[in-house]
Amino acid sequence: MMDEANATDWFSKPGDSIRAVMQRRLMTADQVATKLEGGLRTLRSLLDGSKVIDTDVARSLAEALGASPSFWLKRQENFERAVERAVAAISRDEIDEFIQNVPAPGLKPPRGKMTDERRYEEVGKRLVYFSVPNAKSWHQHYGRLVGRTDFRSTSAFATKEEAVLLWLRRGELEADLVKTLEWNAGNLEDRVETIKQLSRLKLPEQFIPKLRTLLAEAGVAFAVVKAPAGCRASGATRLVSPDKAMILMSFRHRSDDHFWFTLLHEIGHLVLHHAQTFVDTDEEGPSDMREDEANTYATKCIIPDERLDEFESLKADRDQVVRFSVKSKIAPGLTVGQMQKRDMIGKEKLNFLKRTWTWEQIDPVEV
Repeated sequence: MMDEANATDWFSKPGDSIRAVMQRRLMTADQVATKLEGGLRTLRSLLDGSKVIDTDVARSLAEALGASPSFWLKRQENFERAVERAVAAISRDEIDEFIQNVPAPGLKPPRGKMTDERRYEEVGKRLVYFSVPNAKSWHQHYGRLVGRTDFRSTSAFATKEEAVLLWLRRGELEADLVKTLEWNAGNLEDRVETIKQLSRLKLPEQFIPKLRTLLAEAGVAFAVVKAPAGCRASGATRLVSPDKAMILMSFRHRSDDHFWFTLLHEIGHLVLHHAQTFVDTDEEGPSDMREDEANTYATKCIIPDERLDEFESLKADRDQVVRFSVKSKIAPGLTVGQMQKRDMIGKEKLNFLKRTWTWEQIDPVEV
């Protein structure tokens, strides 16, 4: 973002240096996290700038990544000074508006009169979390994001925009932790059949690592972030850098039919719609061509045209559904979900064939 900001208000987080060293040395997040007290949680907070590098952390970073502890301490010191300059460059009127309009994780817009010190602190937290040097840059990258984002239904606009932005931003930060090849829609489409077959694995801990690897080979970072209060999103796609796309999932409803359909819907957006930003909910709304296309894409992945006649002959019979699903190399829950969507059976039928997971089994990142 150097081209959008003056040198006086631009800053780089120590996490940027951590990420650069990881990429240069081809180190995974898990490899670095094992050297840090607090593991991945600590690494995440270092990357997003919320954790201060003190003497203990500096020693751990030196062991994990190289350079001296003094280098990492100086890096933190320079960063803090740069943030102070960035905040000081924002006018008093802009500061108040920025605090009120820009969300921050776990923070609500302060009420009542604040001291100047508190106001600068509040602005600094927001600039750092979104990695922007000034208010103008934030508005360019995020301020109009919800207005430009395509929602699966107009009812999604009832969702709090702040919650959506925080969810998407956390997804971007998680995507930073995922090493990928260069984004390529053709490579992604080549892997869809294999991805679909992962639905047969029972637990998220079994299929998520395999799914993440397959997507990374096509340049897609896969992230799981639990939607915060006010955000009803099920999934999202976004081009987070010129050579990396992101699929962000919230595991809304925590059932296999919903998860896999939403995932395939997001893959449809990436393949068909040039990795534009989409945020999808499961609520019905007015028809939209691109959403219809992504729905059709997901549907055909689960029930290909060549198996449609056989599928449409299915009854509310466990053995029939299981046999069809085995031949189709998908979990029975996906077949049941499609039968219910098409009103072939009632919403209450065959739900015992679906898998539902607990949050402990999913273990999502939280905003």
